[in-house]
Amino acid sequence: MSDTALDIAGWTCPTPLRDHPRVVMGHGGGGALSAELVRHVFAPAYGGGLLDGLGDSAALTLGGARLAFSTDSYVVRPLFFPGGSIGDLAVNGTVNDLAMSGARAAYLSCAFILEEGVELSVVARVAEALGSAARAAGVEVATGDTKVVEAGHGDGIYLNTAGIGLIPEGVDLRPQRVVPGDVVIVSGEIGLHGVAIMSVRENLGFDVETVSDCAPLGGLVQTMLAVTPDLHVLRDPTRGGLAAALNEIAAASGTGVLLNEGRVPVPAAVANACAVLGLDPLYVANEGKLVAFVPREHADAVLDAMRAHPLGRHAAVVGEAVEAHPGMVVARTGLGGTRVVDLPIGEQLPRIC
Repeated sequence: MSDTALDIAGWTCPTPLRDHPRVVMGHGGGGALSAELVRHVFAPAYGGGLLDGLGDSAALTLGGARLAFSTDSYVVRPLFFPGGSIGDLAVNGTVNDLAMSGARAAYLSCAFILEEGVELSVVARVAEALGSAARAAGVEVATGDTKVVEAGHGDGIYLNTAGIGLIPEGVDLRPQRVVPGDVVIVSGEIGLHGVAIMSVRENLGFDVETVSDCAPLGGLVQTMLAVTPDLHVLRDPTRGGLAAALNEIAAASGTGVLLNEGRVPVPAAVANACAVLGLDPLYVANEGKLVAFVPREHADAVLDAMRAHPLGRHAAVVGEAVEAHPGMVVARTGLGGTRVVDLPIGEQLPRIC
């Protein structure tokens, strides 16, 4: 693909890709650099269509059935961490992407990219974890692939999974349905996955061990939809954390988001770790949480149903969609002031999922 076809000189954005003629780690972080890469390179090359929705999964119709289709790759380091492994992430990440369309996940594909020299016992542990996670999530691994790269050209094991699931009739989850007045609900305590990875990767001796929240969210979503199918949008705030998810929804919906920072459930272990490291919990990755924009008239009932589910017992209302500052997320701080919560440039900690 030539530079002329891409028209790099004509790009305009806050941190344009033309400032990065080569790929940097931030391009995979789920923030502004990732968005620019998709918007300026991949989307034009693929020709738009369903991809223009840029959701966690694509909603499509095939043979009269409404399907959700998603794919993701996993490059987490270390391969095993408190609360899970790359195998658990590969299943739950794709199942959760399907769930954000309201779909009941049914089948997965799985591709292993192995580095020459990795111990087969490690490969077996990952495969067993992946199989167990699939059974727990109620999905079947239906097809797969294996490739091996030369020593020094990988990092032990990379995984790619794709999944398909059925979207129930009457469910239409997309950011374009968000309207001012919608209530923003988070399903539980944020930042656990990112801090769990940091604690083992950097050998940080926090007083309390933090365990990843990696979990399949399909059951929680179906519980919410049983209250009302009229949810407006769901997102799982993985790379870039809650801040990235809210910014993506605000930008796609053309509404503003007013976040009440004091109501965001941040566990003490995450707050303490972020204070020591100079990080903002809003930007730390999650792997078993969702954020929902719910019509105000259904918000109380949906919140009660979420709190009755094991994966939603710490659910909380954290904000609302507003007419002011369209496309922006603004947080009301504990001191009574406000601050803009921007889309992160990249991930605070790379190789997180």
